[in-house]
Amino acid sequence: MGRSTEFARRQFLQGLVASATAVAATSRLQAQVPDQPPGPYRAEVLPAGIRSRVLDNINGIRVHVLDAGFETPNRPAVLLIHGFPELAYSWRQVMPAIAKAGYHVFAPDLRGYGRTGGTEVGFDDDLLPFRTFNRVTDMVALVTAMGYRSMAAVVGHDVGSGIAGWCAVVRPDIFRKAVMMSAPFGGPPALPFGTANQTQARPSPAPDTINQDLARLDPPRKYYMRYYSTREANANMWKARQGVHDFLRAYYHMKSADWTANRPEPLKGRTAAEWAKLPRYYVMDLDKGMAESVAPEMPSASAVQANRWLPDPALRVYSDEYGRTGFQGGLQSYRLGQTPGLNADLAAFSGRTIDQPSMFIGGKSDWGVYQTPGALDRMQKVACTRMTGVHLVDGAGHWVQQEQPEVVGRLLLEFLAAPSA
Repeated sequence: MGRSTEFARRQFLQGLVASATAVAATSRLQAQVPDQPPGPYRAEVLPAGIRSRVLDNINGIRVHVLDAGFETPNRPAVLLIHGFPELAYSWRQVMPAIAKAGYHVFAPDLRGYGRTGGTEVGFDDDLLPFRTFNRVTDMVALVTAMGYRSMAAVVGHDVGSGIAGWCAVVRPDIFRKAVMMSAPFGGPPALPFGTANQTQARPSPAPDTINQDLARLDPPRKYYMRYYSTREANANMWKARQGVHDFLRAYYHMKSADWTANRPEPLKGRTAAEWAKLPRYYVMDLDKGMAESVAPEMPSASAVQANRWLPDPALRVYSDEYGRTGFQGGLQSYRLGQTPGLNADLAAFSGRTIDQPSMFIGGKSDWGVYQTPGALDRMQKVACTRMTGVHLVDGAGHWVQQEQPEVVGRLLLEFLAAPSA
């Protein structure tokens, strides 16, 4: 082989190596560039009169919002806050009635959910953006961006119930009325009072052994909030053997009034023996994830076809979104609840109450109303000083605004119309 031929061969091989390196670098670069975030829903996904928008720079993130009653300016406004595993879409059936009554009503996907920024969440990501106080700031920033200095009411369901309660505590000037749904709001944490001149040291609180006590039951059990704070929870639901769609179908079914085993009653205390009365979607078998816990209660094909409050095309909106994002963004709030200290700033509001008119709505078949013993009573007697009513709706479980939207809409409109003074 001549020298020129060997040189040409070497150049060719070097060129191949360089090309391969460039292709690999380009592939890595493309992998690091996230896909374009999804825009608004297609119009056919939503009932008539509701629009889908994505707003930029709401407390530093882009927020997906559904709203209705936007055609007429200067209407009084109502903010709706969803729970887990839900979306702004959960309010689709009550929004038209509120708008028809003369309100501008809007509902965001919360931080970490759906099409709102921060949905690409990993277990090891910083929890601080998901703190309760920052979620309240998200709501205040959204209200301000929508052009309002005060709201006729804030309404929250499940996880959103707590956010709504905190909105009312932190900014009563903005949120003039408050409705909590399905999860009673217990109010700010208490600080030790009158201890400055005590000569004897206060006894240390007894250790909390509820999780160990649950594990000693026969069969051994575990609390779902603790499970939701673990690394494996997201993958268990997102990569469920039955698929996200069927997992959500079974989960929604088991926590609804359609599951006839839901016969809730007040619990006598926060003990393993009392918590053992809760269904397996609250106090799970120790060796099972949530996907396995709800799978045996998957409704039949005929029951799914007969479902009117969550037909399959509506469920597909949820399963498409959660199939794309996973569940970790929503699970971050459960991790906060199991991580002492990260919400410590809320103690600054110790002693504050919700003094504006308030109301509670739950489903009569919803164990969530009672899962925290004494919470419903505390909300009425301590946390809220002007609670106008507690309504437990027939024919509804945990998803009360979806299972019985007409009743919930009527209760909300009656509450909104009542004088505040």
